[in-house]
Amino acid sequence: MKLDAKDRQILDILKENSRLSVQEIGLRVNLTNNPCWRRIKRLEESGTIKKYTVEIDPTALGLGTVAFVSLKLERHEASWLQQLSAAVDEMPEIIECHRMAGEVDYLLKVLVRDLRHYDEVYQQLISKVPGLADVSSTFSMEELKSLSH
Repeated sequence: MKLDAKDRQILDILKENSRLSVQEIGLRVNLTNNPCWRRIKRLEESGTIKKYTVEIDPTALGLGTVAFVSLKLERHEASWLQQLSAAVDEMPEIIECHRMAGEVDYLLKVLVRDLRHYDEVYQQLISKVPGLADVSSTFSMEELKSLSH
């Protein structure tokens, strides 16, 4: 789908606050209600807008430590991927999982309370997912930019 400047403005506004009314969004992008509503519907129907959600501050939940965990595999097998997928789905601390190109096979983003909590997650992960050749972790000192900012 080709996006024009108005579509991008609408997306930026919705990214900041998806609870705004069509009227409020239209005022900000200089459109009346119906054309603004039609654009939003088109963005939804095309899959450009996948869903509306709430962003929760992890520190408010006591999850102030972000770890990025790199996984390297001993072997690449479909059954292993099923085990990883099941483990990721069962572990709420793992909030993202990406298959990578390059030296690392998978990259996980993990939210935990502290290093002790991370160690519990790490132990759980390696017990659920055999066949890992290497598990390396780095910890975020500060988030400078994210999709929601």
